[in-house]
Amino acid sequence: MADDLSELEARLFEWIRQSDFHTMPWSTSNAAKAFKVNKDEIYEAVAALTKKVPDRIQVFYKEGTLHIAAE
Repeated sequence: MADDLSELEARLFEWIRQSDFHTMPWSTSNAAKAFKVNKDEIYEAVAALTKKVPDRIQVFYKEGTLHIAAE
């Protein structure tokens, strides 16, 4: 994994990797609660992950919901 990930980004990436947000809709509110940060911090961390580890994360919109998958 990229060495330049912040602590939040690294923890969020691992959480996404172990979760099933590929088939289940993603919830930014739930992620913010789980990590005890605000929703903007989660949005910024997800955006950073798509730049820092683009080959390991996929973010897509399907049937009105956001889905995220990581490997």
